[in-house]
Amino acid sequence: MSIKTLFFASLKEQVGLSQVHTAWQAGLSAQQLWQQTTQTEFPTNVLVARNQEYCDADTLLADGDEVAFFPPVTGG
Repeated sequence: MSIKTLFFASLKEQVGLSQVHTAWQAGLSAQQLWQQTTQTEFPTNVLVARNQEYCDADTLLADGDEVAFFPPVTGG
């Protein structure tokens, strides 16, 4: 039972990982996953996707989910 976690762009460089598999726990939220994986507080401006759909940081995760963390999108 695990969750696949992906880090993109500057977050990949900041965390030092592009992806990691984490043991799933009942009641685990995306924000808690970030904290458990990175050992840092969850940044307020990070975007989260669960199974390729954007979600809130407090979204509860399920076994087998894929969670992606993105830096804020900018552009013109």
